[in-house]
Amino acid sequence: MSANTALRVLCLHGYRQNAVSFREKTGALRKLLKNRVELVYITAPLEVPSQVDNAQDCGQAGGVTPEAPRGWWFSDGQQRSFHAGQECEESKGLEASVEVVRAAVREQGPFDGVLGFSQGAALVAMLLALQEAGQEPELRFRFAIIISGFRSACGQHARFYSIPVATPTLHVFGEVDAVIPIQMSRDLLAVFEEPDVLTHSGGHFVPAASAHKPVYLNFIQRFQKQT
Repeated sequence: MSANTALRVLCLHGYRQNAVSFREKTGALRKLLKNRVELVYITAPLEVPSQVDNAQDCGQAGGVTPEAPRGWWFSDGQQRSFHAGQECEESKGLEASVEVVRAAVREQGPFDGVLGFSQGAALVAMLLALQEAGQEPELRFRFAIIISGFRSACGQHARFYSIPVATPTLHVFGEVDAVIPIQMSRDLLAVFEEPDVLTHSGGHFVPAASAHKPVYLNFIQRFQKQT
């Protein structure tokens, strides 16, 4: 009898989170996907200055972790801060973040898929665009889970939304998300050819209740490997 081999999924946290805090906040999801998916967490390279009080917090409330809060890019390079709705011509730090993902793929891969939350989800959309265009040969994600994702408002990033992405994606967003309003997540759907969608009644978090389990499992089983 054949058995399923766990899928390996690279996980990208939200702004002001890190690998440790995001792993803690996705405990329910890890339990829900147990024996089916191995979640591997990495930390963004940009340290968020602690004195930046008005920066957008894209994480759930939680305790202090050993690592400093991190980000994947800054929408305000001078202030070293980020807000999803902030329009800017140039961002700071995105290339360093792409290199962190490349290194993770080289050193900890291969990965079947990639999962991102909030700013990490927005980065996943960019990575898939680069993969689709053949600009990142090391990236070979077969699927992605995009939770509270959005299109970057930075003009420098418009290129990531110029071609349709065929990689299968599951987009997850909350109806009362006050950090990434639901319409911002819906606007991202147009970039993908056949996106799957899971909408929940909550806010800015990773949903993993029993009611959500069939949607996650129906999506990932399409990529499950047999041994």
